[in-house]
Amino acid sequence: MDPKRKAILQMLLCATLWSTGGIFIKLIPWNPFVIAGWRSLISASTVLIFLLASKTKFRFNLRSVVIGLFMSFTFLAFVTANKLTTAANAIVLQFTAPLFLMVFSALLFREKFRKADILAVIFTIGGIALFFFDKLDKGSMMGNLVAIFSGAVMAAMYLAIGKGDEETRMGGMLMGHLFTALIGIPVMFFTENPVTTPSILCLFALGIIQLGIPYILLVLSSKNCPPLACSLLGAVEPLLNPVWVVIFDGEAPGVFALIGGVIVITAVTLWCIWQNNHPAPSADVAETGTQIQA
Repeated sequence: MDPKRKAILQMLLCATLWSTGGIFIKLIPWNPFVIAGWRSLISASTVLIFLLASKTKFRFNLRSVVIGLFMSFTFLAFVTANKLTTAANAIVLQFTAPLFLMVFSALLFREKFRKADILAVIFTIGGIALFFFDKLDKGSMMGNLVAIFSGAVMAAMYLAIGKGDEETRMGGMLMGHLFTALIGIPVMFFTENPVTTPSILCLFALGIIQLGIPYILLVLSSKNCPPLACSLLGAVEPLLNPVWVVIFDGEAPGVFALIGGVIVITAVTLWCIWQNNHPAPSADVAETGTQIQA
């Protein structure tokens, strides 16, 4: 098979597996920090086995620590958001990360906004606003805010990843999982987390199927998958994530959230396509943002 076509298929499978996060998180009646901690520990073990078997190098340094911290915040925030609001709200609001990345780059590195950038931000903010028009209790409101926060810290993670070499990125990914495990797992001693066979099976599915294998597919496809294809495939996750939850858990997003989600996904995807065709001088960081998920 043509290497590019194979890489695109690998990324498609990667995004599809990523999209199962919402339903597995919903099915585990545990504290979100505990879920995130065990999920990351299982995923780290899966990825580490692959890296050692494939002799893929990784490095631990100060930048990998920074990458790991932001990745850990992203994991913890995403799982928490899924517990507090709908899976659709959690994933779509996190999908705004590339737009946060653009804003952070402008503030920190004085990159200039272009007209398309401004339009993307306006439409995305408008779409986000619709999420808060649905009837929300305090938990759901907090969940939406945590989901937006997860998009912001994911953008910060992209900035750190974009400035590092491949070995540092791999080291940062492993540290992100380890930090999450160190923060999340001890919470189980202070909260009720009923251990049942379905919960354990869903937890291993999260660690291996939803995070571990997708990262392996990401490593395998990263050299040959074109940036535009990665941008388009990035939209598969927020599209499929709520579908699995509706089918297997019966949770459906509100009407306004649904409309807002369409606006956000469309705005971000079109902006990524435009960014790919009209790259800014330092747009190398933005491309990374379509390839790392929570």
